[in-house]
Amino acid sequence: TIRSEDWDSRDLSGESHSQVAFIDVDMTEASGQGAAFSECTFRNVRFNASVHSDAAFANCTFIRCSFFDATFTGCKFVGSVFSDCAFNLLKVVGGDWSFVGLPGADLRGASFSDVRMREADLTGARFQGASLRQADLSGAWFHGADLSRCDLRGSELSALDPSTVTLKGAVIDLQQAAMLATALGLEVRAM
Repeated sequence: TIRSEDWDSRDLSGESHSQVAFIDVDMTEASGQGAAFSECTFRNVRFNASVHSDAAFANCTFIRCSFFDATFTGCKFVGSVFSDCAFNLLKVVGGDWSFVGLPGADLRGASFSDVRMREADLTGARFQGASLRQADLSGAWFHGADLSRCDLRGSELSALDPSTVTLKGAVIDLQQAAMLATALGLEVRAM
């Protein structure tokens, strides 16, 4: 267990942690490349303004953590679960977030691009004004999610049932429009 430590601006490059509990740790402005966290628990950890690239957070649990203005590039969060976390201005570019649990997460204003999020649990998640561009959302669970004003262009949405989510003002491309219309029972034909 690592408790109440100040890792502010720490370089996490190459660090490896397995089955460690991080409690009340300040990782504000921490950065690094290639750090590995496996089956770790993060409780009340501040990742604010931190920058991570090619890091792995495999099967980790995040409870009441803050990701304000954090950036994750090419990172893996496969199988990780988030509970009661803050994601204001979170930026995710590339990487693998498959099987991630984000039920009920407040992701308003967050940005995900070119991310693999296969079979992610996004049940009841709030994506108002967020960006989910070019994301692989195959098999993702969206029931009750609010995607109002969310930019979804280029994302794989075959698992999305438009009758179980809020889509008002969402931005989609033509291919997605045809797929969603078909999912609503409409028949799409050329002129």
